[in-house]
Amino acid sequence: MSTATITTAPHQSVTGAGQLSSGSGTPKLRLTARGRRVFSGLAALPLVIVAVAFALNGGMATASTGLSTTPLETVTVEAGQSLWQLAEEIAPEADPRDVIDEVITFNHLSSVEIQPGQQLDIPTIYSN
Repeated sequence: MSTATITTAPHQSVTGAGQLSSGSGTPKLRLTARGRRVFSGLAALPLVIVAVAFALNGGMATASTGLSTTPLETVTVEAGQSLWQLAEEIAPEADPRDVIDEVITFNHLSSVEIQPGQQLDIPTIYSN
């Protein structure tokens, strides 16, 4: 049986004064100004790519070119008619509370009070 022995000599380097010094064997990493610029550029590259892709994509909502050809349906309020009655008339299968809320929102009404002869636009989901 044989035995092998491996020994390592300590790392020695020459300092700026010309003297030998022993170190731990791991050199320090030093970046030059140019190296720092390259490293920073590589680190920022993904952000630049995302910004360019976002800019080319538009990054905002765009109006569709396909205009609706469905005409807007309007209803004239009759004397004594309430929004509840109107909701039951235009959408008998839907909950009147939901229909009233949508009619109020669609027509920008400030209250549920309506006047005879008033024209109300009907949301397209309730149009025939």
